[in-house]
Amino acid sequence: MKSNMTVEGEILEIQGFDIAPEFTHPLFFLLLFVYFTLLFSNIGVLTLIITEKSLHQPMYMLFCNLSVNDLIGNTVLLPQLMAHVISTERFVTFRQCAVQAFCSHTFGSASHMILVIMAIDRYVAICHPLRYRSIMTTKAVIGLSATAWGVSLLLVSVLIGLTVRLSRCRSLIQNAYCDNASLFKLSCDDVSINNIYGLFFTVLLFSCSLGGIAITYFRIALICWIKKNKELNNRAMQTCASHLVLYLIMLWSGFLTIILHRFPDYPDLRKIAYILFHVVPANLNPIIYGMHTRSLRDKIIQIMQRKLHTSIILSSNSKG
Repeated sequence: MKSNMTVEGEILEIQGFDIAPEFTHPLFFLLLFVYFTLLFSNIGVLTLIITEKSLHQPMYMLFCNLSVNDLIGNTVLLPQLMAHVISTERFVTFRQCAVQAFCSHTFGSASHMILVIMAIDRYVAICHPLRYRSIMTTKAVIGLSATAWGVSLLLVSVLIGLTVRLSRCRSLIQNAYCDNASLFKLSCDDVSINNIYGLFFTVLLFSCSLGGIAITYFRIALICWIKKNKELNNRAMQTCASHLVLYLIMLWSGFLTIILHRFPDYPDLRKIAYILFHVVPANLNPIIYGMHTRSLRDKIIQIMQRKLHTSIILSSNSKG
Protein backbone atom coordinates (compact mmCIF):
# COMPACT_ATOMS: atom_id res chain seq x y z
CA MET A 1 0.00 0.00 0.00
CA LYS A 2 1.40 3.35 -0.94
CA SER A 3 2.28 5.63 1.93
CA ASN A 4 0.54 8.65 0.38
CA MET A 5 -2.82 6.90 0.13
CA THR A 6 -5.52 7.36 2.76
CA VAL A 7 -6.81 4.16 4.34
CA GLU A 8 -10.59 4.31 4.58
CA GLY A 9 -11.20 0.87 6.12
CA GLU A 10 -11.78 0.31 9.81
CA ILE A 11 -9.80 -2.94 10.02
CA LEU A 12 -6.23 -2.85 11.31
CA GLU A 13 -3.71 -5.68 11.53
CA ILE A 14 -1.64 -6.12 14.68
CA GLN A 15 1.92 -7.31 14.17
CA GLY A 16 2.14 -9.15 17.49
CA PHE A 17 5.00 -11.47 18.42
CA ASP A 18 6.84 -13.82 16.08
CA ILE A 19 6.44 -16.99 18.12
CA ALA A 20 7.66 -20.45 17.16
CA PRO A 21 4.73 -22.92 16.93
CA GLU A 22 6.03 -25.04 19.83
CA PHE A 23 5.92 -22.01 22.17
CA THR A 24 2.45 -20.80 21.20
CA HIS A 25 0.40 -22.85 23.66
CA PRO A 26 2.87 -22.57 26.59
CA LEU A 27 2.84 -18.77 26.19
CA PHE A 28 -0.95 -18.75 25.97
CA PHE A 29 -1.34 -20.76 29.20
CA LEU A 30 1.31 -18.64 30.93
CA LEU A 31 -0.63 -15.46 30.09
CA LEU A 32 -3.87 -17.17 31.13
CA PHE A 33 -2.34 -18.12 34.48
CA VAL A 34 -1.03 -14.58 35.00
CA TYR A 35 -4.45 -13.12 34.14
CA PHE A 36 -6.38 -15.45 36.46
CA THR A 37 -3.86 -14.81 39.25
CA LEU A 38 -4.27 -11.04 39.08
CA LEU A 39 -8.07 -11.43 38.83
CA PHE A 40 -8.16 -13.67 41.90
CA SER A 41 -5.80 -11.53 44.02
CA ASN A 42 -7.27 -8.13 43.15
CA ILE A 43 -10.93 -9.20 43.34
CA GLY A 44 -10.14 -11.01 46.60
CA VAL A 45 -8.60 -7.91 48.19
CA LEU A 46 -11.45 -5.72 46.91
CA THR A 47 -14.07 -8.10 48.31
CA LEU A 48 -12.27 -8.31 51.65
CA ILE A 49 -12.01 -4.53 52.03
CA ILE A 50 -15.65 -3.98 51.01
CA THR A 51 -17.12 -6.71 53.25
CA GLU A 52 -14.98 -6.20 56.37
CA LYS A 53 -16.15 -3.11 58.26
CA SER A 54 -12.91 -2.90 60.22
CA LEU A 55 -11.12 -2.23 56.91
CA HIS A 56 -13.38 0.69 55.96
CA GLN A 57 -10.49 3.10 56.49
CA PRO A 58 -9.12 5.73 54.07
CA MET A 59 -5.89 3.80 53.44
CA TYR A 60 -7.73 0.68 52.28
CA MET A 61 -10.46 2.52 50.41
CA LEU A 62 -7.79 4.40 48.44
CA PHE A 63 -6.06 1.09 47.70
CA CYS A 64 -9.33 -0.11 46.11
CA ASN A 65 -8.65 2.42 43.33
CA LEU A 66 -5.41 0.63 42.53
CA SER A 67 -7.08 -2.81 42.34
CA VAL A 68 -9.88 -1.49 40.12
CA ASN A 69 -7.31 0.17 37.85
CA ASP A 70 -5.25 -3.04 37.62
CA LEU A 71 -8.34 -5.08 36.76
CA ILE A 72 -9.51 -2.70 34.02
CA GLY A 73 -6.05 -2.13 32.53
CA ASN A 74 -5.24 -5.83 32.25
CA THR A 75 -8.71 -6.95 31.14
CA VAL A 76 -8.41 -4.58 28.19
CA LEU A 77 -4.96 -5.93 27.28
CA LEU A 78 -4.54 -9.61 28.16
CA PRO A 79 -7.62 -11.39 26.67
CA GLN A 80 -6.99 -9.85 23.25
CA LEU A 81 -3.26 -10.58 23.53
CA MET A 82 -3.99 -14.23 24.36
CA ALA A 83 -6.35 -14.49 21.38
CA HIS A 84 -3.66 -13.08 19.08
CA VAL A 85 -1.04 -15.49 20.46
CA ILE A 86 -2.95 -18.58 19.27
CA SER A 87 -4.42 -16.98 16.14
CA THR A 88 -2.75 -16.47 12.79
CA GLU A 89 -5.16 -13.62 11.99
CA ARG A 90 -4.59 -10.61 14.20
CA PHE A 91 -7.16 -8.05 13.19
CA VAL A 92 -8.92 -5.33 15.16
CA THR A 93 -11.14 -2.40 14.24
CA PHE A 94 -9.78 1.13 14.52
CA ARG A 95 -12.35 1.95 17.22
CA GLN A 96 -11.40 -1.11 19.27
CA CYS A 97 -7.76 -0.15 18.92
CA ALA A 98 -8.45 3.43 20.04
CA VAL A 99 -10.43 2.17 23.07
CA GLN A 100 -7.61 -0.19 24.04
CA ALA A 101 -5.05 2.62 23.70
CA PHE A 102 -7.26 4.93 25.79
CA CYS A 103 -7.70 2.34 28.57
CA SER A 104 -4.03 1.38 28.48
CA HIS A 105 -2.78 4.97 28.87
CA THR A 106 -5.43 5.68 31.51
CA PHE A 107 -4.14 2.64 33.42
CA GLY A 108 -0.61 4.03 33.36
CA SER A 109 -1.47 7.59 34.34
CA ALA A 110 -4.01 6.52 36.98
CA SER A 111 -1.39 4.24 38.58
CA HIS A 112 0.80 7.30 39.19
CA MET A 113 -2.03 9.51 40.46
CA ILE A 114 -3.49 6.87 42.79
CA LEU A 115 -0.11 6.21 44.41
CA VAL A 116 0.32 9.97 44.93
CA ILE A 117 -2.99 10.28 46.79
CA MET A 118 -2.08 7.20 48.83
CA ALA A 119 1.18 8.97 49.78
CA ILE A 120 -0.86 12.00 50.92
CA ASP A 121 -2.93 9.70 53.14
CA ARG A 122 0.24 8.24 54.70
CA TYR A 123 1.62 11.75 55.28
CA VAL A 124 -1.51 12.85 57.15
CA ALA A 125 -1.61 9.60 59.18
CA ILE A 126 2.03 9.89 60.34
CA CYS A 127 2.54 13.66 60.57
CA HIS A 128 -0.94 14.64 61.84
CA PRO A 129 -2.24 11.52 63.65
CA LEU A 130 -4.59 13.41 65.98
CA ARG A 131 -6.26 15.21 63.07
CA TYR A 132 -6.27 12.19 60.74
CA ARG A 133 -9.97 11.31 61.12
CA SER A 134 -11.05 14.92 60.70
CA ILE A 135 -8.88 15.43 57.59
CA MET A 136 -9.28 12.06 55.83
CA THR A 137 -13.06 11.94 55.89
CA THR A 138 -15.21 9.94 53.47
CA LYS A 139 -15.72 13.13 51.49
CA ALA A 140 -11.95 13.69 51.31
CA VAL A 141 -11.33 10.10 50.15
CA ILE A 142 -13.98 10.42 47.42
CA GLY A 143 -12.53 13.80 46.40
CA LEU A 144 -8.97 12.49 46.17
CA SER A 145 -10.08 9.43 44.22
CA ALA A 146 -12.16 11.54 41.82
CA THR A 147 -9.21 13.90 41.31
CA ALA A 148 -6.84 11.02 40.49
CA TRP A 149 -9.24 9.51 37.95
CA GLY A 150 -10.39 12.88 36.58
CA VAL A 151 -6.86 14.15 35.88
CA SER A 152 -5.91 10.83 34.26
CA LEU A 153 -9.01 10.70 32.06
CA LEU A 154 -8.60 14.34 30.99
CA LEU A 155 -4.92 14.00 30.05
CA VAL A 156 -5.47 10.73 28.16
CA SER A 157 -8.62 12.02 26.40
CA VAL A 158 -6.60 14.86 24.87
CA LEU A 159 -3.75 12.44 24.03
CA ILE A 160 -5.98 9.99 22.15
CA GLY A 161 -8.21 12.76 20.75
CA LEU A 162 -5.24 14.33 18.97
CA THR A 163 -4.47 10.94 17.41
CA VAL A 164 -7.91 9.81 16.22
CA ARG A 165 -8.33 13.09 14.29
CA LEU A 166 -5.49 12.07 11.94
CA SER A 167 -6.11 10.44 8.59
CA ARG A 168 -4.51 7.03 8.04
CA CYS A 169 -2.27 5.83 5.23
CA ARG A 170 -1.24 2.54 6.88
CA SER A 171 -3.15 -0.31 8.50
CA LEU A 172 -0.44 -2.27 10.35
CA ILE A 173 -0.02 -1.76 14.10
CA GLN A 174 3.69 -2.43 14.64
CA ASN A 175 3.13 -3.70 18.12
CA ALA A 176 1.50 -6.51 20.11
CA TYR A 177 -1.19 -4.14 21.42
CA CYS A 178 -2.70 -0.75 20.65
CA ASP A 179 -1.18 2.35 22.18
CA ASN A 180 -1.06 6.01 21.20
CA ALA A 181 2.34 5.88 19.48
CA SER A 182 1.29 2.90 17.36
CA LEU A 183 -1.91 4.67 16.34
CA PHE A 184 -0.42 7.95 15.18
CA LYS A 185 2.31 6.06 13.30
CA LEU A 186 -0.51 4.89 10.99
CA SER A 187 -0.80 8.46 9.71
CA CYS A 188 1.22 10.28 7.06
CA ASP A 189 0.03 13.66 8.40
CA ASP A 190 2.20 16.02 10.41
CA VAL A 191 2.26 14.54 13.94
CA SER A 192 4.42 17.22 15.57
CA ILE A 193 1.49 18.30 17.79
CA ASN A 194 1.07 14.70 18.94
CA ASN A 195 4.76 14.44 19.77
CA ILE A 196 4.77 17.76 21.65
CA TYR A 197 1.67 16.88 23.69
CA GLY A 198 3.00 13.33 24.28
CA LEU A 199 6.19 14.82 25.73
CA PHE A 200 4.17 17.32 27.81
CA PHE A 201 1.93 14.47 29.05
CA THR A 202 4.92 12.32 30.08
CA VAL A 203 6.85 15.16 31.77
CA LEU A 204 3.76 16.43 33.62
CA LEU A 205 2.77 12.96 34.82
CA PHE A 206 6.23 11.98 36.03
CA SER A 207 6.88 15.42 37.56
CA CYS A 208 3.63 15.32 39.56
CA SER A 209 4.24 11.71 40.53
CA LEU A 210 7.90 11.97 41.53
CA GLY A 211 7.41 15.43 43.07
CA GLY A 212 4.37 14.40 45.10
CA ILE A 213 5.99 11.21 46.39
CA ALA A 214 9.32 12.95 47.14
CA ILE A 215 7.70 15.82 49.07
CA THR A 216 5.44 13.60 51.19
CA TYR A 217 8.20 11.14 52.04
CA PHE A 218 10.66 13.93 52.81
CA ARG A 219 8.14 15.44 55.25
CA ILE A 220 7.52 12.03 56.83
CA ALA A 221 11.27 11.39 57.20
CA LEU A 222 11.76 14.87 58.67
CA ILE A 223 9.02 14.36 61.28
CA CYS A 224 10.47 10.96 62.25
CA TRP A 225 13.97 12.44 62.55
CA ILE A 226 12.84 15.45 64.63
CA LYS A 227 10.66 13.48 67.07
CA LYS A 228 13.02 10.47 67.34
CA ASN A 229 10.09 8.39 68.52
CA LYS A 230 10.69 4.65 68.09
CA GLU A 231 6.98 3.83 67.92
CA LEU A 232 6.40 6.56 65.32
CA ASN A 233 9.36 5.34 63.24
CA ASN A 234 8.10 1.74 63.34
CA ARG A 235 4.62 2.84 62.30
CA ALA A 236 6.05 4.95 59.48
CA MET A 237 8.18 2.05 58.22
CA GLN A 238 5.26 -0.37 58.48
CA THR A 239 2.75 1.77 56.61
CA CYS A 240 5.10 3.34 54.06
CA ALA A 241 7.21 0.34 53.07
CA SER A 242 4.48 -1.38 51.04
CA HIS A 243 3.45 1.88 49.35
CA LEU A 244 7.02 2.75 48.39
CA VAL A 245 7.71 -0.75 47.01
CA LEU A 246 4.54 -0.55 44.86
CA TYR A 247 5.58 2.85 43.55
CA LEU A 248 9.14 1.81 42.70
CA ILE A 249 7.95 -1.30 40.83
CA MET A 250 5.47 0.76 38.81
CA LEU A 251 8.01 3.57 38.21
CA TRP A 252 10.85 1.41 36.93
CA SER A 253 8.64 -0.77 34.74
CA GLY A 254 7.24 2.46 33.24
CA PHE A 255 10.72 3.91 32.72
CA LEU A 256 11.81 0.70 30.99
CA THR A 257 8.91 0.99 28.53
CA ILE A 258 9.69 4.65 27.75
CA ILE A 259 13.42 3.98 27.31
CA LEU A 260 12.84 1.03 24.95
CA HIS A 261 10.57 3.21 22.80
CA ARG A 262 13.76 5.09 21.88
CA PHE A 263 15.39 1.90 20.54
CA PRO A 264 13.44 0.76 17.46
CA ASP A 265 15.97 -2.01 16.82
CA TYR A 266 14.54 -3.96 19.77
CA PRO A 267 10.79 -4.08 19.07
CA ASP A 268 10.14 -7.38 20.88
CA LEU A 269 11.84 -6.11 24.05
CA ARG A 270 9.61 -3.02 23.97
CA LYS A 271 6.49 -5.15 23.56
CA ILE A 272 7.50 -7.41 26.44
CA ALA A 273 8.37 -4.43 28.66
CA TYR A 274 4.96 -2.86 28.07
CA ILE A 275 3.16 -6.11 28.93
CA LEU A 276 5.28 -6.47 32.08
CA PHE A 277 4.33 -2.87 33.01
CA HIS A 278 0.71 -4.05 33.06
CA VAL A 279 0.96 -7.48 34.64
CA VAL A 280 3.84 -7.28 37.15
CA PRO A 281 2.47 -4.45 39.36
CA ALA A 282 -1.09 -5.82 39.04
CA ASN A 283 0.02 -9.20 40.40
CA LEU A 284 2.35 -7.83 43.06
CA ASN A 285 0.22 -4.94 44.38
CA PRO A 286 -2.29 -7.01 46.42
CA ILE A 287 0.43 -9.40 47.63
CA ILE A 288 2.84 -6.67 48.77
CA TYR A 289 0.13 -4.44 50.23
CA GLY A 290 -1.61 -7.40 51.85
CA MET A 291 1.54 -8.82 53.45
CA HIS A 292 3.06 -5.49 54.54
CA THR A 293 -0.11 -3.98 56.01
CA ARG A 294 -0.89 -5.51 59.41
CA SER A 295 -4.69 -5.08 59.48
CA LEU A 296 -5.15 -6.48 55.99
CA ARG A 297 -2.65 -9.27 56.60
CA ASP A 298 -4.34 -10.25 59.87
CA LYS A 299 -7.75 -10.39 58.17
CA ILE A 300 -6.40 -12.57 55.36
CA ILE A 301 -4.77 -14.94 57.88
CA GLN A 302 -7.99 -15.08 59.97
CA ILE A 303 -10.06 -15.99 56.91
CA MET A 304 -7.56 -18.64 55.80
CA GLN A 305 -7.46 -20.15 59.31
CA ARG A 306 -11.27 -20.11 59.49
CA LYS A 307 -11.57 -21.89 56.14
CA LEU A 308 -8.88 -24.41 57.08
CA HIS A 309 -10.64 -25.11 60.39
CA THR A 310 -13.98 -25.55 58.61
CA SER A 311 -12.49 -27.92 56.04
CA ILE A 312 -10.88 -30.04 58.82
CA ILE A 313 -14.23 -30.27 60.66
CA LEU A 314 -16.07 -31.24 57.46
CA SER A 315 -13.41 -33.82 56.65
CA SER A 316 -13.57 -35.39 60.13
CA ASN A 317 -17.40 -35.43 60.03
CA SER A 318 -17.42 -37.16 56.63
CA LYS A 319 -15.01 -39.81 57.92
CA GLY A 320 -17.11 -40.26 61.05
